[in-house]
Amino acid sequence: MSTPTPKARPAAGTWKMVVVAIAAFAFTFSLIPLYRIACEKVFGIRLERTAAEDVQDARTPAAERWVTVEFDGGVNSKLPWEFTPHQFSMRVKPGEQYETTYYARNTSDRTVVGSATPSVAPARASGYFNKTECFCFTAQTLEAGEQRDMPVRFIIDPNLPADVNTVTLSYTFFKNDVLTARAAAANSPHAAP
Repeated sequence: MSTPTPKARPAAGTWKMVVVAIAAFAFTFSLIPLYRIACEKVFGIRLERTAAEDVQDARTPAAERWVTVEFDGGVNSKLPWEFTPHQFSMRVKPGEQYETTYYARNTSDRTVVGSATPSVAPARASGYFNKTECFCFTAQTLEAGEQRDMPVRFIIDPNLPADVNTVTLSYTFFKNDVLTARAAAANSPHAAP
């Protein structure tokens, strides 16, 4: 007496594959808004604007409105650097491009790589503070004792809420352990040529 074998259900497997495909499709499209949120809220980068729009805005300044931009900078305790803005505040017209610089110096006796994290206060102004050039876009390497001026170019969006008259741009530099270790290995006398 043989036992009956269960019948395969190919339709159930097909439905599972369709559900997985739909879920993957939905997940892919949800990445775009998540990426925008991360860029705008965490890093202060506005994605819906192009460089051409920023240049056009710079040519058509807002009507006689002035905003004070304050600059601040510091380092994490693991990073043996001095880091400070050259100027602590600047009056700017929304829609026009401005530049400021920060001073950095490696106070250690070895090469150190640092990464800067920007923040804008008040938080609701971060979406209106557009950096067109910034040392925070890439990791910065300073040799032992090296000092450098690091530029930041920015535009305050003319649509900044009218009650915001002061914006603070702050940077904190952190030691990039991975890139510092690579730099140390590259500078080691035992490193391969």
